[in-house]
Amino acid sequence: MDLFSGQPKASKAKAGAGTAPLAARMRPQVLDNILGQEHILSEGKLLRRAIEADRFSSIILYGPPGCGKTTLAEVIAKTTDRRFERTSGVLANVAILRKILEGASHWKKMNGQDTILFIDEIHRFNKSQQDVLLPYVESGDIILIGATTHNPFFFINTPLNSRSQIFQLQALNEDAIINVLKRALTASTGLNGLVTASDDALAHLAAVCEGDARRSLNALEIAALTTSPQDDGTVHLTRHEIEESVQKKAVVYDHDEDEHYDTISAFIKSVRGSDPNAAVYWLAKMLYAGEDPRFIARRLIILASEDIGNADPRGLTLAVSAMQAVDFIGMPEARITLSQVTTYLACAPKSNAAYMAVNQALSDIENGRTLPVPKHLQSGPKPDKGDVKYQYAHNGDEHFVDQQYVPTDKVYYEPTSQGYEDTIRKRIEYWNSLRKKK
Repeated sequence: MDLFSGQPKASKAKAGAGTAPLAARMRPQVLDNILGQEHILSEGKLLRRAIEADRFSSIILYGPPGCGKTTLAEVIAKTTDRRFERTSGVLANVAILRKILEGASHWKKMNGQDTILFIDEIHRFNKSQQDVLLPYVESGDIILIGATTHNPFFFINTPLNSRSQIFQLQALNEDAIINVLKRALTASTGLNGLVTASDDALAHLAAVCEGDARRSLNALEIAALTTSPQDDGTVHLTRHEIEESVQKKAVVYDHDEDEHYDTISAFIKSVRGSDPNAAVYWLAKMLYAGEDPRFIARRLIILASEDIGNADPRGLTLAVSAMQAVDFIGMPEARITLSQVTTYLACAPKSNAAYMAVNQALSDIENGRTLPVPKHLQSGPKPDKGDVKYQYAHNGDEHFVDQQYVPTDKVYYEPTSQGYEDTIRKRIEYWNSLRKKK
């Protein structure tokens, strides 16, 4: 018997050779078999009702790899009475798009039937390619189904977004992945009962595949193909075979898009929120995925001033030193330095007073009248400086002189009681008390 078709072998060709990949063979054919997207496909949900009634407008399916975007589009193709065309943002150029779109327009005029156009990886289209779609979507010549792993609000034109309903698909949870794998083991279109796997093996595979059903099925197929059968001809997979088929865990992380920005955001917010454990976890994720350690170091320098500031001035010194050290020693040793500065900053007292001060001052300069420099603070002799003289602060008692430095009483810098900033706050209060005495 052939391991992947359940049919007698016609030749000595290797089992599975010439067949479609397991992930392709296991694509659900009906809505009820799509797992993990109950928030948009369970009974009574808008998208399910629209598909079953065959009454929907253009939609964009947004979600991580392997969550079922293409599968859902193909299920729609099988359930609709409309003409179905498909292309990809990787393959189609403007000329190919125009040919498809003009064909759809002609078909509607001749047959009165709408065309559903499925575009996989639609985010790869540039602005001009996306603009080509607009008049055909607007006129109803096509109903667009776009699939993308990228945030459509950033990577798809606003006019196209406004003419479409956006549905976000979620990465499959581990239970859903295990169900996908169990179905593949027993289905006649899958492994047809000729392969078994321990619960531990399936749980491990579900854990390391990051919610990507396609990746989990590919790993299962590799494990089945490369494991010697038992005496009865069946293949049994343990956690060992699964670990070998997966090798290094692939973290879902893109270096210039959503996952990149979401992860660095979680990292910064964890340091700001004084959670060193969470901060180190997100740091480790970025380093594991191959993020540039200098990028992380630069963000820590910004954070040291923005979120810690004068509550612990040593934070900025340490962050700058870390940047220099990372650049000097490189990975993998730089991870140690980054961990040190991350945990230090996470545990440091926090203050954004300096950050808020410059923002408020900039706002006043931008929105109000620019204040003149007081004459006694101006540089060099000027005819209109008058009799007011600049007083050298070091000549005063305690190196302090009460004079006007800006023609406003507005307070920009309000130090907190956190860390060293509490010392600064008390010092300012003392200076203010001296001013009041005079």
